[in-house]
Amino acid sequence: MHSFSFVTTAQILCEAGAVQRLASLCRERRARRVLIVTDPGIARLDLLDDVLPGFSAAKVAVAIFSDVAADPHEHCVLAAVEQARYIGADLVVGFGGGSSMDVAKLVALLAHPENTQAITQLYGIDQAKGPRLSLIQVPTTAGTGSEVTPIAIVTTGENSKMGIISTLLLPDLAILDAACTMGLPPHVTAATGIDAMVHAIEAYTSKLKRNPLSSLLAREALRLLASHLDQAVHNGGNLVARQAMLLGACLAGQAFANAPVAAVHALAYPLGSHFHIPHGLSNALVLPHVLRFNSEVAGPLYAELAPLLLGERLHAGEVSSLTEQFVNELAALSPRCGLPTRLRDVGVPESSLAQLALDAMQQQRLLVNNLREVSEADALAIYQEAY
Repeated sequence: MHSFSFVTTAQILCEAGAVQRLASLCRERRARRVLIVTDPGIARLDLLDDVLPGFSAAKVAVAIFSDVAADPHEHCVLAAVEQARYIGADLVVGFGGGSSMDVAKLVALLAHPENTQAITQLYGIDQAKGPRLSLIQVPTTAGTGSEVTPIAIVTTGENSKMGIISTLLLPDLAILDAACTMGLPPHVTAATGIDAMVHAIEAYTSKLKRNPLSSLLAREALRLLASHLDQAVHNGGNLVARQAMLLGACLAGQAFANAPVAAVHALAYPLGSHFHIPHGLSNALVLPHVLRFNSEVAGPLYAELAPLLLGERLHAGEVSSLTEQFVNELAALSPRCGLPTRLRDVGVPESSLAQLALDAMQQQRLLVNNLREVSEADALAIYQEAY
C-alpha cells in the first residue's frame, strides 16, 4: 500500500433539524457577529426565516449577504468580504449550494483582520496563507460536497474559472440537515445528485491519489446516492431519502477532496463557462460518453462499482458485461429524472465543440487524474458523441 494523506472537515453534524440550532452552534464557537453567505433563491424561499430568530435568543448579531450567483465572480467574493469586514464578523456561515459555500470559504479567509492577501494571490494549490475566521457550512443541495472540500472555484473572466485549493478552506463544522433541501425542485435534485455520483465514481478511479479511505468513502457514497436518488427526485418530501442523499454527497466530497476528479469534470467546466449550464447538469451531459471512453482502461473498476449502482438489477457476467451495465445505467439516469440528455438540448451549437475541446485541454489539473489519457481529438470526439 502506497503512502497517502487524508484531510477533511473537523466536525460533521448529520441530523435532520439541526439547522434550527445554528445560532447556538455559532455561540459555542464564541461568535459575536456572524455573516451568512447565501443566494437570492434561499432568501426568496424564506429558508432562513426559522433560523434567524435563534440569533437574537443567543445574543449573536447576524447579517446576510444574499447576492451569490451561480459560478460566482471575483467581484461577488470581494463584495461579501467587504460586508464581513464592515460588520466585524468573527464567524462566516455558508448557507446554500456549492457557489455559496465556495464564497463563504474565501470570505472567512480574506475578511480576517490579519490577512493581507489579495484574491489573485490565492489561485492554485496551497497559495492561501495566514489565519481565517471561524467557518460553518450548511449545504442546501445534495451535490457539490463543498462542505468537506478544501476547494473554491471562482469565475475570473468571461469564460474562465480558477481554483483555490488549501486546507485553510475546510470549515470547522458542516451541518447536514435534510430539512434544508426539502424545497429543491426535481430537476435540481437530479442534477446535483448525479454530480455527487460523478464525484464518487471519479474518486474511485482517480489515477494519482486514490487511497483506501477515499475508495471506501466513494463506494458508500455511490451506494447511498444510487439507492435514494429516484425517491428524492420523484418524492421530494421523503426526508429519509433527502438525508441519505446529503450524507452520500458529503462522503463523495470527502473522497474526491483526497482523490481528485478527472475527465468528466474537465469536459463539464467549459460547458458552464461558455453556456452557463449548471455544473451538475454539465457533468450529467458528458458522463456516459466519458465513461465509455474510459472503459478501455477503467472497466475493471467500473465493474466493481456496478453492484452498488444496480443492486439486484445487476446481471452477473464478465467485466465487460458489468462495465456495460454500469455505463448504461448511468446514461439512463438523466432521462429517468427528466433532465436533458444531449448538448443540443441545452442550446450548445455544434460549431462550438472544437472550442470546448480546446478549453477542456486547459484543465490539466483534472485530466492528469484520468486513468486514460485524453487528447484534444479525444475531447472533441466525446463532445460530438454528447451532441
